Amino acid sequence: MIPDSKTNLLYLADSLPVKQPKFFKRFTKVLNESAIEYKLLSGTKDIWAIDYMPVQISQNGFVQFTYDSAYLHDLKLLHTRSDVDSICSAINLSPLKSEIILDGGNVAKSFGKAIISNIVFKDNPQIEKNHLIRKLENELQVEQIIFIPWDESDCTGHADGMVRFLDKDTVLINDWSGETIEFQSSFKMSLHNAGLDYIEVPYNLDQNKSNIDATGAYINFLQMENVIILPVFGTADDEKAVKIFEEIFSGQTITTIPCKEISKLGGVLHCISWNIKK
Repeated sequence: MIPDSKTNLLYLADSLPVKQPKFFKRFTKVLNESAIEYKLLSGTKDIWAIDYMPVQISQNGFVQFTYDSAYLHDLKLLHTRSDVDSICSAINLSPLKSEIILDGGNVAKSFGKAIISNIVFKDNPQIEKNHLIRKLENELQVEQIIFIPWDESDCTGHADGMVRFLDKDTVLINDWSGETIEFQSSFKMSLHNAGLDYIEVPYNLDQNKSNIDATGAYINFLQMENVIILPVFGTADDEKAVKIFEEIFSGQTITTIPCKEISKLGGVLHCISWNIKK
């Protein structure tokens, strides 16, 4: 698979400048200053591009999973489903089609490995579990998939709100100290059993007024080739998060951007980004 750290082209939904014009202007300024090439995907109906766009497997290989997770059946979200075939056709992309229901935001990528939350089993009851695992390994072309428990307060169950690869043996995870001991133990055990070390980053959603509010989710950063763009939220944890990321990604360019407008809608930078290696 192509990890985020090797990507060099960023696509954003064309609905982003329409729905969040102030944020879009601020974000593209940061992208230009960071020398990140970006383009707009045409015909999108929501801003969360990573979720409905294909997963990049190799330089020219992409797999398009079925965008039909249970949370999307909410009547309020039916109008947000984009025509992915049309979007891909507009950029001359013909991905492999998969029957597996899986959002792109639920795939944390590294070389030869992927992390997916176990909501994928709930979304695909028609496929026997071991067969589903084998199909995922084959379609993602990975040697190992690590399944993590999902925080059920987040209806999407997306891995990118919980864990990100630092390298093939180490991941960044949320500081889950505000969660139950049972969840913390189960989450960390899934990583330990897979042979992964972890580093905790700040995570504090206690002050959020909505259960979809992602304000405080620093782990949902944008990573591209030699560049980290870190969301900040105007809270006391911002300075702590920046210091930790500067230590973790020493030698790389780290830029921050205020993200409260979009975080209140349920996602942050990784959610709005479809970054690939061209």
